Formats: sequence, C-alpha cells, structure tokens
Amino acid sequence: MTHSHKTYHADYAVVGSGVAGLRAAIELSGAGSVLVLAKSNLNDSATAWAQGGIAVVLSDEDEIGLHAQDTINAGDGLCRAEAVQLLVEEGPKYITELMEWGTEFNREGTKLAFTREAAHSRSRILHANGNSTGREITRALLARAHTIPHLHLRAHAFTTELIVERGRVAGVHFLDEADGSQHEVRAGAVLLATGGLGQIYRENTNPELATGDGMAIAYEAGAVLSDMEFVQFYPTTLAVKGAPRFLLSEALRNEGGVLRNISLERFMKRYSEAQELAPRDIITRAIAMEMHRTQSPHVYLDLTKKSEEFLKKRFPRIYETCESYGLDLASDLAPVCPAAHYAIGGVKSDVWGRTSLPGLYVAGETAATGVHGANRLASNSLLEGLVFGARAGQAMSKDAPAGKRHPGAMPGSPVPLPGNSSVARKESTKGAANSSPSCAALAKIRELMSREAGVLRSGKELADVVKQLETMELPTCEKPTRAAYELRNLHALALLIARSGLAREESRGSHYRADFPYRDDEKFGKHSVVQKGKDLRFEN
Repeated sequence: MTHSHKTYHADYAVVGSGVAGLRAAIELSGAGSVLVLAKSNLNDSATAWAQGGIAVVLSDEDEIGLHAQDTINAGDGLCRAEAVQLLVEEGPKYITELMEWGTEFNREGTKLAFTREAAHSRSRILHANGNSTGREITRALLARAHTIPHLHLRAHAFTTELIVERGRVAGVHFLDEADGSQHEVRAGAVLLATGGLGQIYRENTNPELATGDGMAIAYEAGAVLSDMEFVQFYPTTLAVKGAPRFLLSEALRNEGGVLRNISLERFMKRYSEAQELAPRDIITRAIAMEMHRTQSPHVYLDLTKKSEEFLKKRFPRIYETCESYGLDLASDLAPVCPAAHYAIGGVKSDVWGRTSLPGLYVAGETAATGVHGANRLASNSLLEGLVFGARAGQAMSKDAPAGKRHPGAMPGSPVPLPGNSSVARKESTKGAANSSPSCAALAKIRELMSREAGVLRSGKELADVVKQLETMELPTCEKPTRAAYELRNLHALALLIARSGLAREESRGSHYRADFPYRDDEKFGKHSVVQKGKDLRFEN
C-alpha cells in the first residue's frame, strides 16, 4: 500500500454518518475530539433512505414487554434477550432526546401519531413527513453535531482498512475521493457504522453506497462476524422498468392493500392465515414462490379500493414516486417484487458495541448484537442505530479515555450545516456499481447471489456460489479506487453469506432452505460465527 500523505489524530474515529454513527459521535464529543468519516455526502446514508418509521413505546396503550415480545417472535428463536430488552427499554429515552434536539415526528393535533405495522401487536411506529423518517432524524442529528466545536466531519473520505498494532485497532486508512490521495487517522478507539451490504444483490432497496465496507474491513483485520446468512428481503418493492427498487411500505398492506399474482388472484391465504399481515419473511417467500410458480418477474399490490385523496394524504412520497413512473395507486395495480433490504448479521458485538478486537466498536446495521435474531421486526432498525450508537459511544469513552490526541488541524472543518454546498462536492468517482472493469465482476457476483443465495436457497446452489466466488479473479488496478475496494468488500461478504447459508441446514427467519424446510433448534438454535482463516462454527 502507498504511504499515506497525511496522518490525522483524534481521540475517537467514527466511520459512517447515518443514525448510529452520528449518535455515537455526539455521545463521544463529551469525552474528546471526534472525527467522522463519510464516504459520500454527509447526509447520504441508509438512514436517510429509511422510509419506514421508528418503533418505540411512548403511547399509553403500549408496553415495553409487548415490544420485546413482538421483536422476539419475529426473530424466530435467535434473538439475544438482553439486547432486545435494552433496545425496547432505552428506546423511549433516546427518542425523547431526539425530539428535544428538534426531530419533528408526525402528530395528530398535539399528540404523537403512532401507526401499526405487520407483526407489531400495538400501534407504536413514529413517522416524519409521511415516509421520510430517516431523513428527518439525520437532519436533526447533523444540526446537533454542528453545535459541537471538536466534532469534525469529513465527506468523501472512503475508509479502506483498519490499522491494527499489537492486537489493538489504532486507527484507519482512508482514500480522499477528491484527488485519490490516501491518508490515515490515528485514534484511541474506532467505531464502524457503515450500514449494510444490499449492493451484493441485483434487486435491492439500499443506496448505492451500501457495500458492507465496515463488515469487510473488520473481517480482514481479524474480527469475528456472526449470522451472515440472514439477509432480510423486503417483500414489496416497485418493479417498474427503469425505476429504482423503491419500497412500497408495509403500512400499505396494513391499510387494506392486497397482493395478487399475475392472474390477479389473491394468493396469500395459501401461505399464511394472517394473509397480507403475516411477518415480512413469510410474505417475501410467498411472493418469491408465486413468481416462481407463475414464471413472472413480479406480483401486484392492489390498493384500488382506497380513494386518491386518502392515499395522497397518508402516503405522499409513495404516491408521488409511483405517479412519476406512470402509476396511479388509486386506479392501477402496482407491480412489486422482493429486494434485498437489511443485513441482520454483521460484526459480532456485545450490547456496548465492543467487538472481538480491542479498540474496535460497531453499531447499527454493521453490528450483529443478536437483537434481530433471524428476522428483524419492522421499524426496529432506526431504533437500534440510535440506542446502540449511543451505548457504543459511552463504552468507547469509558474504555479508551481521551489522551493527548486533541487535533490541531483536522481534515475538513467542523461540521457544516446540512445542505451546505461545501460538503456536497460532486463525487469524483462513483461507487463500484458504476465502474468498469469492476462493473463486470460486480454484475457477475450480483447475478450469482440473486439467483442462488437469495430468498429461496438450497445446498446445491449455495455450494455452487461458494465454488464460483472462490475461483473468481477480481480485476487489479494500478491505483486503487473506491470502486475497486467496494468490489473487494462485496466479494468477501458474498462468500461469507454463501458459506454461512450452506452451513445452516435448516430454515429459520429470513434464511430458507428448500432442502431443509424446517427449523432445527437442537442443531441450529445458535448463531453462526466466522473469522478469517478459521472454520465456521455455531455458538450460543
């Protein structure tokens, strides 16, 4: 690797500017200097894309115990009870704090407006601006960060690897996308909050930057990863040619939307008594099986029983987006298909974000705390980023007290206000999704994973994926680019998903094996664990 041009020093380094990274950075700023590295614009993250809401017990009709039970039921026997308890108990405190920091959730009059989603036993989902909850939370967190003098954000800084010295993580290397130069940040502790890995799949709901970078660099450095076989697919994404895989929210089914196959018949009763309100994994599989059975690229979501006025008011962003692709939800059937949505597995951590590597912490979708089990309950992910981001910040400041690393000069300046054009520089290089020759290799990985390691899997297909990925040669380039690094990361993680899926010879949560269609608690009521250079194993 070429020597870094500059070395920066901070008490704490945070990689990622979504809800988990920003919340951790704000927490850490009370203990020392913080540098947040974002690989794109500061407000470009999976959080900002999160259309769903945030689940929290703040209404008089709800109880902490019910939220915990719903989470555990969805997790299909693999949730870690302690992590679930912390999520639901600490959620209200952190949501209240967000509101104090200016986050505006939807209200009915003066009261918070709660909605209900599939598999929740009460109405406990908060939304902001219709379906822009994540964007509103990001806005408030960035505005808060702006008021803190020694919290610095650097946009367009792509983290390429961890610096490990004497068995401890001591910083990161990053690539400046403006000029391709490489730098390093030395820090007392590092937090990875880089989101998920949706770009491994052809059909996915994630932003282009969801290339699993944090998971991949942690694995490369020797950290333990867990539960990689569990990739949650969103059941109903808009399947219109030329349109991105836009989520048609579960709330649409909650408001009476029904699923029909290509012959226009309702099919969910064949798969679940709860029909359209069944848990996400059941609906996803039902749609995949129906598409397979009818040899069709999609099914339909039918909302034509609802008035245009109702749909526009209740789902403004969804209605507008569909309209921009020539679909009127009040009169047209919307073609939908499943798409990769959320990585349940990730870097194994305790409930404080600590990983198996001293000095390394994780939060949000990059982490595997066990809170989601084998299948995430809808709208728990933003809450997880918030709660465990704050907890990781607390643990880092306790484990790695600030030293004499207060920065003289930091890359970038203190946090610019959201929307400030100085951070919104045009990306000089697009991600792996847009670059050749990385492009051809990426297309091959995505095609392979979508076909053989997607919603419906079997041992024969997974073994084939492992073999093909192991023998695949990635293109080499003289000067490493962000695209080349992203390709390397996606390739490594695709292999881990396939290997973990092959080892789990049962069906549970979001992992379905046609050759092992039943859950096997005796052998597999445990978490898969994988570490570089070691055999995959299962442990409690």
